[in-house]
Amino acid sequence: MLRHGQTEWSAAGNHTGRTDVPLTARGVADAAALAPMLARRKIVAVFISPAQRAVRTAQLAGLAGLGDLGDLGGRAGADGPGPDGGLVKQDPDLWEWDYGGYEGMTTDQIRQQLPGWNLWRDGVIPGDAAHPGETAEEVGARADRVLARASGFLADGDVALVSHGHLLRVLTARWLGLPAVDGRLFRLDTGTVSTLGYEREEHVILTWNVPSSSSS
Repeated sequence: MLRHGQTEWSAAGNHTGRTDVPLTARGVADAAALAPMLARRKIVAVFISPAQRAVRTAQLAGLAGLGDLGDLGGRAGADGPGPDGGLVKQDPDLWEWDYGGYEGMTTDQIRQQLPGWNLWRDGVIPGDAAHPGETAEEVGARADRVLARASGFLADGDVALVSHGHLLRVLTARWLGLPAVDGRLFRLDTGTVSTLGYEREEHVILTWNVPSSSSS
């Protein structure tokens, strides 16, 4: 799993759900620095959030033979062969949590309206038509669909998921058989790689929040 590189909003702590912001220069560097680590793996399928910050991260990290996507906003032309000829596909289920009316706000700003607010416990309020909001359980249902799709490739090699902090935290909880809200237990930084896998038949975390060389 790759969390996309840094954006201006992630650096400032703004909740970034469906707002499609680009990587910063630091985010570009961190994403590119992940490539040597990933090149050592046999990756047979890559699933990418349609957000441009995720698509660009996948490209810079060497996961997608997609050409120059800089002007496409991550919304078109992104399906194609992967680094070893495997599947590369944008997956709408990998979009970040829809923060509804809290989109673009920091936790401090939200707590001025609702003291003690916690995303995992209190959720979000509805926003406009583009940001209706989601519950943790709805995000978990999307994560379950991603895991079901990925599972069909695991017998042949690794599957890479390129997405966002809260979505990947929820997905990790679901991989471990935990409720979606237990994603709160897994801090995940931008521009990092984490690995889910097995110990015998048990679902486990193999590595977590591993930074690129440029951010270590």
